[in-house]
Amino acid sequence: MPPALDVDGASMDSPDAGTSASAFAIEAIGLEKSFGPVRANAGVNLALRAGSVHAIIGENGAGKSTLMNMLYGLYRPDAGEIRVFGETRHFGSPHDAHEAGIGMVHQHFMLVEDFTLLENAMLGFEGGALLAPQKIAATARLKELAAQYGLDVPMDTKVGDLPVGLQQRVEILKTLFRGAEILILDEPTGVLMPQESEQLFQIIDALREQGKTILFISHKLPEIMRIADNVTVMRQGRAVAERVVADTSEAELAELIVGGKVAREAARSGAASPTEILRLESVSLAKKKDAKETLSDISFSLHQGEILGIAGVAGNGQSELLEVITGMRRPTTGRIIFEGEVVADANRYADARELRALGLGHVAEDRLRNGAVAVMSAEDNAILGYHGSARYARKGILDRAAIKSDCAALIRDNDVRPPLPGLAFGKFSGGNQQKIVIGRELLHSPRLLIVGQPTRGVDIGAVTRIHDQLITMRNEGRAVLVVSSDLDELMAIADRILVICEGRIVGEVAAEEANERNLGLMMAGRRLEDVADGPGAGNGC
Repeated sequence: MPPALDVDGASMDSPDAGTSASAFAIEAIGLEKSFGPVRANAGVNLALRAGSVHAIIGENGAGKSTLMNMLYGLYRPDAGEIRVFGETRHFGSPHDAHEAGIGMVHQHFMLVEDFTLLENAMLGFEGGALLAPQKIAATARLKELAAQYGLDVPMDTKVGDLPVGLQQRVEILKTLFRGAEILILDEPTGVLMPQESEQLFQIIDALREQGKTILFISHKLPEIMRIADNVTVMRQGRAVAERVVADTSEAELAELIVGGKVAREAARSGAASPTEILRLESVSLAKKKDAKETLSDISFSLHQGEILGIAGVAGNGQSELLEVITGMRRPTTGRIIFEGEVVADANRYADARELRALGLGHVAEDRLRNGAVAVMSAEDNAILGYHGSARYARKGILDRAAIKSDCAALIRDNDVRPPLPGLAFGKFSGGNQQKIVIGRELLHSPRLLIVGQPTRGVDIGAVTRIHDQLITMRNEGRAVLVVSSDLDELMAIADRILVICEGRIVGEVAAEEANERNLGLMMAGRRLEDVADGPGAGNGC
């Protein structure tokens, strides 16, 4: 196997050089892949020891996703070789990868939400025309795998009705059911709360103990230090360094990722103004199918020069809260007041377009579902939601010169890679998609910015940039509301943190008083006044 190069150009030997090829579960040897003028992978070398957890890190656009997609058969390499347990393999599709024992758990789950665990696992792997005996055998096998790896999941519940942490378990069980010995986990904690992430790590530990090989892609350095045996750093389409995790540090890895010192985030200056930007008064939202409320009696205010954080376990009303504030859904009861104007009550309802015109920007939690159009170009996505404004349209005709100018500035100022305005949005990595969406909103200098999961799937350099942008907005006297599953992020940038559980605000903590313990206990259903009394089970949100 050709030696990889360290960041300074020195030879980077693969683990245990001289060991037989069979010691490695999977090897990438000189893999190349280009998309038109963009060289996504440039001679990548990688070797995963069988029965280990090997992490891949790198900036957005470094080539990680392209490499994973070649190893999983979604892309064919332009050059190079893939070996699985020492045998050269040529993958024309994911089915070929499955046959070689490779499975992948995608960042955006590949599940049919109206199907159960059993139905999702068997889809495409039915094993014959007579389903009844196959279902009996498959059910037994899934129960065996669930017990073996601690992956308890309701067998007969539709996947769409499961919380996100259990949906991820369905993905892992589905992959194991199909015979995977090598699992590729792409940003697996991006949708999980800290407690769920630790449960996932325990599952990964069990998989490793049973001899499975894990390829773990993450931007979160503490996770890599916790779970991985080895880590490969990618930059500009190349594997530039490999380290044994026990022999490295977060600081060294951060510098390897960006190719130098990591910039410090901007400091917060000044205190929040007494002037309110946003107020919610007893806002509730009922489900369409029944009377059960997804939001119940929500009241809070947000002021000029303030970042307000919202913490909570996924599925406890955060998404619905963002939807009612941004005009995507009308609250069932209560009032929403934006800069002194009632924008939602029993008599008035401002939709998303009207709220944008009033100065409210919105970065959606799910950028591909609610924040952008994957098949449209970066250029067109850069004006989405503002395309009817006088800046971009005159008498119904788009001003392409203005659009191109603003998109070029967005790409430059947000370091979007590759810098191709005409490239389809869906072709960018997740982190670069996020840069485009956030850059679009900031370009219009909103008075209030509503942000869902601002740095999900974003590399360490871009995290600093995004945090800087939000803190700068705050320092300029504007207001930011952030919903994030990353408690460290909220504690780093927010002035106050509200905790939501089962659709209700259960507590408020000043940033300087917040810690993972008190936030975590409130997220689990404990009342704020009880948190200081010691650990307890809570109601279990």
